[in-house]
Amino acid sequence: MRLLLVTGSSGGAKAVLPALEFLDHEVAEAPLSPEAVGRLAGVELALIDGTAELGAAATACRSIAASEHTPPLVVVAAEAQLAALKSTWGFDDWTLASAHPAEVETRLRLAWERTLEERRRRGASVGDLTIDEDTYIVRLRGHPLDLTFREFELLNFLAQNPQRVFTRAQLLQEVWGFDYFGGTRTVDVHIRRLRSKLGPEHESLIGTIRGVGYKLDPHGASHAGEPEEAGSDSS
Repeated sequence: MRLLLVTGSSGGAKAVLPALEFLDHEVAEAPLSPEAVGRLAGVELALIDGTAELGAAATACRSIAASEHTPPLVVVAAEAQLAALKSTWGFDDWTLASAHPAEVETRLRLAWERTLEERRRRGASVGDLTIDEDTYIVRLRGHPLDLTFREFELLNFLAQNPQRVFTRAQLLQEVWGFDYFGGTRTVDVHIRRLRSKLGPEHESLIGTIRGVGYKLDPHGASHAGEPEEAGSDSS
């Protein structure tokens, strides 16, 4: 999981939440201030360091919670600080700085799963695009798009993870499933079809990160363009 540790500590993750050293997560850092909002691209969960500056932690929480694409927020606190935590900060869960790795892993996973389920329940909304999972209808500026089942699943998955880059292999696994034996070029084919149906004005919602894969960019990807490879596989 891609984590963002929002902290004022110079000691980094090892000093704030030692358990992270034993967990398999990619951890980036941002300053404990509203500026952290600018570092959220691709982040799956944000850890807010409340071990030293609770006031700054509260401000950072509120700023991130009010941003356009809010990841789950987990506050890291010392035991003596727990009574000062308030739900009005907008965080999803908390963990003790001294927590065992297994407990930290469980709290992070559950916070992420709850957020994902809530997004699915509400339906994804990205810019002019709205996705209704109950009816399998995607609307662009209020007008329904004529998508196949697999096109819907692919667009919906990308919309649930805005700004996160996925490789073709990851998209095959998440959208087509482990039992699909076709090649990764089928992803390129479906991306090409989705862009065509989004039209010239909105095709840049799906960005190509050359040499890596694809992402959904609500503001239009700077690297958007045709898939690097395309084949005839249309499964």
